[in-house]
Amino acid sequence: MLPEAIEAMTEQLKRVGNASSLHAAGRQVRRVVEEARETIADSLGARPSEVVFTSGGTEADNLAIKGLYWARRPRRRVLISSVEHHAALDPAQWLADSQGAEVELLEVDELGRVHPETLRAAIERDPDDVAMISVMWANNEVGTVQPIHVLAAIAHDHGIPFHTDAVQAVGQLPVSFSGSGADALTLTGHKVGGPMGAGALLLARGLTPVSVQHGGGQERDVRSGTLDAPAIAGLAAAVGTAVREQEALHTRLSALRDELIQRVREAVPDVVLNGDPDDRLPGNAHFSFPGCEGDALLMLLDAKGVECSTGSACSAGVAQPSHVLLAMGAEAAAARGSLRFTLGHTSTPEDVDRLIDVLPAAVERARRAGLS
Repeated sequence: MLPEAIEAMTEQLKRVGNASSLHAAGRQVRRVVEEARETIADSLGARPSEVVFTSGGTEADNLAIKGLYWARRPRRRVLISSVEHHAALDPAQWLADSQGAEVELLEVDELGRVHPETLRAAIERDPDDVAMISVMWANNEVGTVQPIHVLAAIAHDHGIPFHTDAVQAVGQLPVSFSGSGADALTLTGHKVGGPMGAGALLLARGLTPVSVQHGGGQERDVRSGTLDAPAIAGLAAAVGTAVREQEALHTRLSALRDELIQRVREAVPDVVLNGDPDDRLPGNAHFSFPGCEGDALLMLLDAKGVECSTGSACSAGVAQPSHVLLAMGAEAAAARGSLRFTLGHTSTPEDVDRLIDVLPAAVERARRAGLS
C-alpha cells in the first residue's frame, strides 16, 4: 500500500460513527466519505455524484453488468469481450444461465484486442436487442490496452450503455471517465496501492442500474450497505496519489518492463511474448515458455523468491489453460505454459536481476519435469 493510503486509513480508524447517522460523529464520517468521493472524481474526470462506492472490482462489475441488463429489459443481448476478467465474464454467464440473456463474446485478434468493426458488426446483427456492452480498458493477464474511446463511441452511436473494467488501467494509464465515453467504469483499491475490499463504480448521471443488493439505500439507492469509511479514505488517497504520479511511474515502469522483456528473451531464446508488444500496461510482461507447465515453473521461481502468476489471482489453482490466451488463438499447451510478471511502484532493477539469475535453471528444470 502507498504510505498516503495507510495514513488516511489509520487516521479514520481512530474515529467512530456511521456515515448514514445524523449525529455529530456520523456527520464527521460523512464528510470524510464525501471528500473521498470528490478526490476520486477529480482524479478520474468524473462528477462526485457519479462515484458509487463498492467492496471492490468484482462487486462493481456485477453491479454494472447485471444492473444495466435488468434496467434495459426486455432487451436480451449482452456483448462482452472474450478476454474479460472472470469478475465480468461470470456475471454475464449467470445472466445467460438464469435470466434469459443472450451473451455474445466479442472475438479478439492475436494480440488480445477487440477491433471496432468486430463490435459494430455484432451490434448491427440486432441493435434494438442489445442491453449493454462491456470491454475492459486493459487486460489483466497479457496487458493489451483496448481502444476504449472508439468502442464506446460505437456503442453510443447505437444508444447502448458501455461499461469498461478499468481496474488495471487506473494509475497505470491516463484515465478520464468523461473523456472515455464510457457510461460505467470499474476501479479497485488494491491495484493502485490502496486497500483490498474497497472499490468504486463510476456511473454516468441519468443511468440507473437495478440494484444487486438492497437495504438502506446508500449510494444513490444503487448499492446499499454501511460505508466502510477507513477503506474509502484509503482508496481515495491511493487513487489521488497514483493518478498524480501516473506519468512518472509509467515512464519508469515501461523502461524497466522493456529491460525485463529483453533479458528474458536473451535468457530463454524460445520464449514467446504475449499481448501487444507496444500498447500494453507499463508494468506487464507475459510470456509462454515452450515445454513448461506454468504452475511448475511458478513454484520453482517462488522457491527462489520470485513471485509471479499463471493468470488472474482470482483463478489461481484452477488447472486449466488461460481463457485469455485461448481467445487470442494460442494452443492449449502454450496457454498452460505461460507466466505473468508484474512490476509496480516498489519494483527495482534489482528485482529484474534476481529473476534473470534464477529463470534459466528454473525453465530447464520445469522442462525436464514435463518430459518425465
